[in-house]
Amino acid sequence: MKIYTKTGDQGKTSLLGGSRVAKYHLRIESYGTVDELNTAVGMLRSMEISEEISKSLVEIQNKLFTIGSQLASEPGEPKFPIPKLSEDDTVYLEEQIDAMDKELPPMRNFVLPGGNQTVAQAHVARCICRRAERIVLHLKDESEVPPEIPIYLNRLSDFLFVLSRKLSQDLGAKEIPWKGN
Repeated sequence: MKIYTKTGDQGKTSLLGGSRVAKYHLRIESYGTVDELNTAVGMLRSMEISEEISKSLVEIQNKLFTIGSQLASEPGEPKFPIPKLSEDDTVYLEEQIDAMDKELPPMRNFVLPGGNQTVAQAHVARCICRRAERIVLHLKDESEVPPEIPIYLNRLSDFLFVLSRKLSQDLGAKEIPWKGN
């Protein structure tokens, strides 16, 4: 099987189920941004992190593929089995957030993204996650979207923020507080 099919040369692509839509369709934009997020999380996983955090990120990447497959499906009943998110997937993120938060000093200011490359990559992933959430919510206003998806993305952005703080602590990177004028 060749990687190129030439079926998208005219600006259309297929959803899971067969219908063809423009490559700029909001559904394509939503799962494309989730794919971008998955890649950013993969980049973070390839950096200086603990084995425990790496395992959490692999779990998250698997869930992002699940989200992508749900978003890539035509609205309505799928023609073949598609994996689904559950409430437990969001609970997993909340448990991870709570565990990391216990080890961190309380926040007293907003912090500037950065500190070192690993921490900065966590912030990049967080920002892409927020964009994915916004696009999915836009899609939800116009079409069917499983309700677990925007909830998971919202919690994932929180996870990535707390992870950035934990990585700052673990790697000895200084958190620089934002100073408004």
